[in-house]
Amino acid sequence: MTIRNASVSDLDTINDIYNHYVLNTAITFDYDPWSIQRRQAWFEKLSDSDGYYHVLVKEDPHGHVIGFAYNGEFREKLAYKISSEITIYLHHECQAKGMGSELMAALLEKMSSSPIRRAYSVITLPNAASLRLHEKFGFTQVGYLTDVGYKFEQYYSVAILERALVTD
Repeated sequence: MTIRNASVSDLDTINDIYNHYVLNTAITFDYDPWSIQRRQAWFEKLSDSDGYYHVLVKEDPHGHVIGFAYNGEFREKLAYKISSEITIYLHHECQAKGMGSELMAALLEKMSSSPIRRAYSVITLPNAASLRLHEKFGFTQVGYLTDVGYKFEQYYSVAILERALVTD
């Protein structure tokens, strides 16, 4: 199975994978599925980042995209540009098979040669599998936001995890 840089031709599949989570889970706090136009704008912004941001896809043995990982803007203000939030999504039928670890390792490798100094992840709770994955790669929990999200008639808390990419 291959992990490679995403291309425009992958955006429909990336969108399908993501929109499943929008419609069926609180893993993302989006309420509405993304349009392909929104996904294209997202991809252009990440691709046009002077090497700060990356979008990777994982293919199955037949060349079908079954997951994606990316790092993007942590916060909008320019001083935050050295920090980045990471995200990994697998096709909902492909979880718990080590693929998240493979995507995480590849993404962190890409980020290690970028100007990014800190990687962050914001994880909707409960999500023991995601917390374990991040801890495996050296992330530590640095924050907890109580009942910060509301979706499907329920409140959700999130954990904020951090990993240094550059040590001083």
